[in-house]
Amino acid sequence: MEFTLDQVASLLNGKVEGDGSKVVNRLDKIQEGKPGGISFLSNEKYENFIYETEASGVIVSENFQARKKIKATLIRVKDAYAGFTQILEAYAQFTKNSKSGIEEPSFIDPSSNIGTNFYRGAFSYIGKNNKIGDNVKIYPNVTIGDNVTIGDNCILHPGVKIANDVVIGSFCEFHSGAVIGSDGFGFAPLEDGTYKAIPQIGNVIIEDHVSIGANSTVDRATMGSTIIRRGAKIDNQVQIAHNVIIGENTVVAAQAGISGSTEIGKNCVIAGKAGIVGHLKIADKTTIGANTGISKSIVEPGQTLLGYMGFDLKLFLKSYAVFKNLPILQDRLRELEKKQ
Repeated sequence: MEFTLDQVASLLNGKVEGDGSKVVNRLDKIQEGKPGGISFLSNEKYENFIYETEASGVIVSENFQARKKIKATLIRVKDAYAGFTQILEAYAQFTKNSKSGIEEPSFIDPSSNIGTNFYRGAFSYIGKNNKIGDNVKIYPNVTIGDNVTIGDNCILHPGVKIANDVVIGSFCEFHSGAVIGSDGFGFAPLEDGTYKAIPQIGNVIIEDHVSIGANSTVDRATMGSTIIRRGAKIDNQVQIAHNVIIGENTVVAAQAGISGSTEIGKNCVIAGKAGIVGHLKIADKTTIGANTGISKSIVEPGQTLLGYMGFDLKLFLKSYAVFKNLPILQDRLRELEKKQ
C-alpha cells in the first residue's frame, strides 16, 4: 500500500507542514524511521528523535513546538497518539480484509451455510448445520464443529478451534490457538479415590465485539451457557471455566484464571496472573491487580484489589484476622505513645 502524506492528513483531518506529496508505505517507530515510513510523536521523552529521524512523515499534536529544524514532513492533528492509532486501525482493517475466496484443500459440510465475501483458508474444517455470516475470515487450520452460529465480520486466525453449539456474535476476533467450547473441568470424586467425568452439555455464548487472545480457552457450561458479554477483551493464555459470565467491556490480561460459575461485572480490569475462585460475583468496575487471588465475592463497585499469599490455611486465617486490623492497632499504638 502506498499513500501520499496529503492523503494521510485527509484521513486524519490533519494539517500538513512540508511536502505532502511524499509517498509512504510503512509504519515506523520514530527512533527507527526511514524514508518511505511514517511515524508519530506523542511522548516528550522521544522528542529528540524527531530531529534525527529519516521518516518521510511524522504525526504530531497541534501544540507541538519544534526546538530545531525537522527534515520530515509534519502532520498536525488534535492528538498524535490517537491519530497514529487511527492509521494502525485502517492498516489492520485493510490487511485483514484482503483475503477472500476458498483455498484448497478445505472442507465445509453441505448442511452448513456461509455468507458473502468470506475467506476459507487451506485445511480449515466446518462441520454440520453451521450458520456463518458475511465478511467472515476463516484462516488455515481452523476447526468449527457442528451447530455453530457465527455473526458478520468475524476473524478466526490460524489454528482456532470452535467446538459444537457455540454461538458467536458479530465483529469478534479469535487469535491463533484459541479454543472456544472445550469441556469444562468437571469431575466427581468417588469413594475409591478416583474421579468420574461429569458430562458438559452446555455451550458458550460470545456477544458482539469480543476479542479472544492466542491460546486462551473458554470452557463450555456443564448446563446452560458460559457467556462473554459484548465488548469484552481477553488476552493471551487466559483460562475461563465453565458457566463463567464475563461482563460487558471487561478486560482480562494474560495468564489470569477464572474458576467455574463466577460472574464478573461490567467494565472490570483483571490483570495478569490474577486468580479468581469459583461461584463468586465481582461487582462492576472492579480492578484486580497482577497476581492477586480473589476468594470471596466483591459486592462494592469500583474497588481496586491487590495482594496474594499462600500458606497453611489455619495459620493464614489467624494471620489475616490480625492483618485486616493493622490500621486499628496502629491507631491504638499511636495513642499509647502519646500517653507516655
